[in-house]
Amino acid sequence: MNRWSGLRAAIGAPVESLAFYRISLGLLLFAELALRFNYLHAFYSEEGTLPMRLLGAEIDPIYRAVCVHCYSGSLVYQQVLLGGQCLVAALFTFGYRTRLMSFLSWFLYLSITLRNTWLAFILDRYFHYLLFYAMLLPLGDVWSVDAWLSKRTEKGDSRNKRSTDILVSIATIALKMQILWIYFDAGYGKFTDPLKGWTYGADPLPALDSYARHTIGARYLYALLGPFGLRLLTPTVVWAELLVVPIALLGSYLGSASVVWASVGVIWSLHVGIAATIRNTVLLSLIANCAWCIFLPPVTSQSKSAEFRQIPLKQHIPMIILVASFVAGSVWFETASNECNQSMKHIWSPMLHNRWNVFVGAEEYVTWEIAPGKLQDGSVVDVWGNKDHVDWNMPGSGAPCTSTARPGRWRSFPYLAELEGESGEALWSYLCRQWDSNNSVDNEHPGRRLVRFKFFMLQADVLPNMGFSATRKRLIKEYNCSSITSSAGDQSEGSSVDGEGENLGGDEL
Repeated sequence: MNRWSGLRAAIGAPVESLAFYRISLGLLLFAELALRFNYLHAFYSEEGTLPMRLLGAEIDPIYRAVCVHCYSGSLVYQQVLLGGQCLVAALFTFGYRTRLMSFLSWFLYLSITLRNTWLAFILDRYFHYLLFYAMLLPLGDVWSVDAWLSKRTEKGDSRNKRSTDILVSIATIALKMQILWIYFDAGYGKFTDPLKGWTYGADPLPALDSYARHTIGARYLYALLGPFGLRLLTPTVVWAELLVVPIALLGSYLGSASVVWASVGVIWSLHVGIAATIRNTVLLSLIANCAWCIFLPPVTSQSKSAEFRQIPLKQHIPMIILVASFVAGSVWFETASNECNQSMKHIWSPMLHNRWNVFVGAEEYVTWEIAPGKLQDGSVVDVWGNKDHVDWNMPGSGAPCTSTARPGRWRSFPYLAELEGESGEALWSYLCRQWDSNNSVDNEHPGRRLVRFKFFMLQADVLPNMGFSATRKRLIKEYNCSSITSSAGDQSEGSSVDGEGENLGGDEL
């Protein structure tokens, strides 16, 4: 061990940790892609909310060329393409032709994001960046089909691919710096929140008190810690995000596996807590934890004999070019690009957007959606919840919480209300066509044909002691399914909904 060993440990990664990174990233990618089958017809097909005839008129030639999911609006085409993506993700997980599969996974994920940027969340940003750096790392050196085939054909050099080797390359440095940036951006955003929602003295409620009420798990956490405990814990989240990566790097530099494991444990616990207390965050929390695999120290019994392995210079040059281009592009996008380039009509926003300042302030209110609709037989249903009755009460599994009848990618739908013309028509008419299709109105139940609906967003303020204010409603859209045109409803806010709200849907429709 020479005087540079600490630095190399800090900027490098054990090949077994890279194998953990590949396997966990691949499994999560497969799960995410498999879930997309539920949204293909609604968001990716020509019959859905964003047909290619509308998207194609907005995007530039580069966008059109890169987005292979834009080549056809056929549902079958999208199903075959997504099935291919799942196969690529599985091969990547098992480590078969790992570098090629990582490139295809990254490229195809960028493509499916471009097909409908309405659906892009921070989850997609995680996959985008982690897959990009996966292309540049030798993730298949151990615990992979590639390693098994190499050993079997005696083409591999076992001395250079031991499970205790620590790899040092531009890619390991860049990925660790990316994770440093993620947590600095997230922590600094909370630290500089003008409303000081992440401080002990937050008024009226600290951020954790406002977020920790969305699930049954959150209710147990609230009961365990109480308002004072949540207020005390709130600022520690900020400091954990700001300091955890530097401490992990310091632990690697000093050769202290316990410090590194403690840092990883803190951040993993933080994300598990997010998954347990906030709806629709399980995959996001897991992919955030996946990124930390690169920090894991060697875990085998031979870890004390670990040796450093450096990538040959000729392999560094293309990596330097790619990483430098990506970093420079991200800096340009955040600091110098104009409003046009930042729009979703160009490739640059999904590809280069590198901000992570989410959950910046305390949650002041919760929202959910209801769409009471009138059927041809005169009955009133909830089109959004696909239910035969309209329930205006705050949704939740035995506890008040913010929620929606359509989780996952459907969360984007209510925020597209400003779309007008053909785009708005395609968006809102889909709810009519979907209801009629789900209820077989053309064949078996003609009386259940949807005639018209109103789309409401409901809102309640977050109050102390797990309380909520009286519910307010806002009419987002009124749509007549039998008409080509739709009329916008009254956008006024502040009208109250009583506890039951039973007459509201029927009378107003």
